[in-house]
Parts: sequence; structure tokens; C-alpha cells
Amino acid sequence: MTDPRQHRLGWIGIGRMGFAMAERLARGGCDLAVYNRTREKAEPLAALGARIVDRPADLAGCDIVFTMVSAGDDVKAVLDGGDGLLAGHGTPRLVVDSTSISVEDSAAVRARLAARGIELLAAPVSGNAKVIRAGRLTYCVSGPRGAYELARPYLDLIGAGTFYVGEGELARIAKIAHNVYLGVVIQCLSEITILAQKAGMTRHAFLDFLNASVMGSTFSRYKTPALVNLDMSVTFTPALLCKDLDLGLDAGRELGVPMPLASITRDLVQALIGHGYGEEDFAALVKLQARASGIELASERAAVTDGLG
Repeated sequence: MTDPRQHRLGWIGIGRMGFAMAERLARGGCDLAVYNRTREKAEPLAALGARIVDRPADLAGCDIVFTMVSAGDDVKAVLDGGDGLLAGHGTPRLVVDSTSISVEDSAAVRARLAARGIELLAAPVSGNAKVIRAGRLTYCVSGPRGAYELARPYLDLIGAGTFYVGEGELARIAKIAHNVYLGVVIQCLSEITILAQKAGMTRHAFLDFLNASVMGSTFSRYKTPALVNLDMSVTFTPALLCKDLDLGLDAGRELGVPMPLASITRDLVQALIGHGYGEEDFAALVKLQARASGIELASERAAVTDGLG
């Protein structure tokens, strides 16, 4: 990027993900203004040069506004509520939304913005706050190609790469499919890890083998500290995973695609919440699997890596 201050940027949503993403823009020297419902969470970004505003409407004079909130209703509220972006003085050229929302909600937001002459990029991501700080976040993007080219330098500054998949809401389907896979894979990892343990292996010995095999992945390596040492620092909550599995199952019904594994996993994630693990990371599925297998888990206190460096 030749000039990170070429465009005025706005950012809405400073949760675990949003903070880490906005932080990379601020550290990159961008002209950045930030809104978060709880102002104190955004204030550390002021030390990096970001301006903190009181309302989403205060970002209406920006060229590009990024949103990273919890759900479709939250996106609609920060854009179209009483103090929302569209209530401000000015019209951004582009909104880039990275929230995991349904295709229907995304299409409704796109139409509402289009009525005001604003383009929308659907730009969901793969990764979490630690992945962002390691510079390995990836974007899947859909919407107008020209809008993508406008936003791309800033997306590249936040992450490791962007993947343009076409017009409209295609990126939403890609993200929904991604998170269904996330849920099914962590459940499978939990099952086979507990199987190995009950047969007499340590969890870290089994996962060392798996991670070095053709079946190892960035995800299996990243979740190894959680599965081995029970580090359940939250990267993604069971409730958010359950929401995304529901989005996947809804899409499957709409498109006539049977999704039996996703359906079973969704029920197991709901059971995880019901058993009191709702405030832990979604990798706590390994604890539920252990209980179902008659095992009481304890940290192995093993020296394992998450593979992020």
C-alpha cells in the first residue's frame, strides 16, 4: 500500500476479533475512527492513533466503514438504528462487513445500503484474535469487483490474504460452510483424542503423531494446547458456533442438501452449553466427550505448540 491514509476508515465493533483487526489498521498508520458500544474497549486504540467516536453515525463521513459485530440484527442496528451509520451526515462509499450472518440478512443489508448509494462487501474471515496477531487471518469476499479492489489493500493489511469468490452473498455461504466444518472437525478431534487416551495413550503423544501426519492441519495444531492442557481461553464461544451451525442447517434445507453430521454436531454443541460449558472455548467439546466416555480429564501440562509461531 503506497499511502495507508489515502482513505478515511471507520470501524464498528471492538470485540475479541474486531479489536485485533482494527489494531492492525491502526498500527499500519491508517486514518481510522472507531466506534464500540462499550467505549472503554476501544480506547486502547487511541494510543495507536485511532479516533474514538460516540455513535456509528459519527463515521458517516468515512470513505470505507468496516463492521465486525455479533449477528445480523447487530449489523442492521449499527447501520440503520437511531444513531446508526445511515443517520449521520455523509455517505461512505463502501461498507465491509465481516460478521457471520445469514444470506438473507446480508441481502437485506445490501439492498438498504444500495438505496443510499453505498456498496457492500461481504467479507467474513477465518481465524481468531491470536491468528490475527500472527498475521494469518484470511478473508473470503463477495460483492462488486471494484469495491473489492478498493478495500483489498486494507484487508491485506489486516490479514494474510483475501479470496474473492464473486458477486452478491457467496462469501456468506463460504463462511457458513467453513464454520460448519469447524464444528464437525473439533467434535471429531475430541472423539478420536479421547479414544486414544482411553486406549492408554497420552493426548499429547497422539496429537503429536496426528499433527505430523497427512491428517494434521493448521486447525488441529492450533487446538492442541486446548485438547492436551485444557487451555479453554475463549477464541469462539459454543453459542456462536451453535448459531453458525444453525445457519448451515438452514442453508442445507433451503438448497436441498442433507447435512447429518452438522445436525448431530449442532445437538452436541447445544448439550455442551446445557452442561455448563457455555463460557468456555468451543474446544470444551473434548470435556463433554470425556464425560460420555467415563474419563475425568486433567491437564497433561505438556510442552505443546499451537503452530502459529
